[in-house]
Amino acid sequence: MGNINIAIAGVGNCASSLVQGLAWYGAKRPGASQARLAGLMHETIGGYRVCDIRVVAAFDVDRRKVGRPLEEAIFARPNNTVRFAQELPKSGVIVQMGPVLDGVSEHMRQFSADERFEPADEPAVNVAEILKKSGADILVNYMPVGSQRATEYYAECCLSAGVAMVNCVPVFIASDPSWAARFRRRGLPVIGDDIKAQVGATITHRTLVRLMEERGLRVDRTYQLNVGGNTDFLNMLNRQRLASKKVSKTEAVQSQLGRPLDEKDIHIGPADYVPFLKDRKVCFLRIEATGFGGVPMELELRLCVEDSPNSAGVVVDAIRCCKLALDRKLRGPANAVCAWTMKHPPRQMTDEEALAAMERFIRGGR
Repeated sequence: MGNINIAIAGVGNCASSLVQGLAWYGAKRPGASQARLAGLMHETIGGYRVCDIRVVAAFDVDRRKVGRPLEEAIFARPNNTVRFAQELPKSGVIVQMGPVLDGVSEHMRQFSADERFEPADEPAVNVAEILKKSGADILVNYMPVGSQRATEYYAECCLSAGVAMVNCVPVFIASDPSWAARFRRRGLPVIGDDIKAQVGATITHRTLVRLMEERGLRVDRTYQLNVGGNTDFLNMLNRQRLASKKVSKTEAVQSQLGRPLDEKDIHIGPADYVPFLKDRKVCFLRIEATGFGGVPMELELRLCVEDSPNSAGVVVDAIRCCKLALDRKLRGPANAVCAWTMKHPPRQMTDEEALAAMERFIRGGR
């Protein structure tokens, strides 16, 4: 089938897990089952394997990453996710300086050297030109939460360069009708917005409230509080950057209810930054419901995951489906793929519906 050439915007923990995963699933490990490797939802999609994904360009703004080979930059501070691929091949990709715009919140410059962002003191490259020269098929956007202008800049570069986009952050591109129309007119697919984890806080929350409704209970109130120690949680200490994130996560859960909850009865969002957790994310989830005879029921759950590998397992499917959309000359958002892989797709579905639609898409449907 050939390679899938991707560019990465934002060389943080999520990019680290993705790049490590490309090597991990490409290595021939003793005892590994070639029929089904742990951690993958799909070993192949349209003939494409995970190891067929190749990074051809990368952009960041931090001085510890810009100018370094990608395989080194993914382990530079402030990245702190787990290292599961011990040997990475030389990528031949040097991380280049992107525009800062609103990609770095001002408070991120005020922490210790290990935690804070330190923008490199050099001009930004012409991203659209680099995308063209690199031969990238797809840009994977990993900008920090709240990076509205930066995400829109990279979307503009995709349109200019003729490159598809997988938007992993809660800035609305695929789910915004005007942006979706622009990708459609340009003849490019776009997958977004805001990547789901394989088994994370949102997918678990969605599943549980849907289960209760299907079993005849009425969900009355619920919250989801998340804490973590990566730069995503550090960035989100600035509550002004959280508007789209809260919308994305809240709508993802509300969409599973026949009767959406009043806003006073649902709260979903990050709670705090706990440095020693590093890339671990801890979710505290509570659901209050009413059952048979009006009898109350309460559910409380604690979920702890390594945040970035959990999302990379979904990104590798989103990338391969995006390449299938390119191969088939599909335009604009691929709704089935968006619904299965993203929290804020153009059209919400139940997870059962989304999985079935995704499988139809892989087999050749729209």
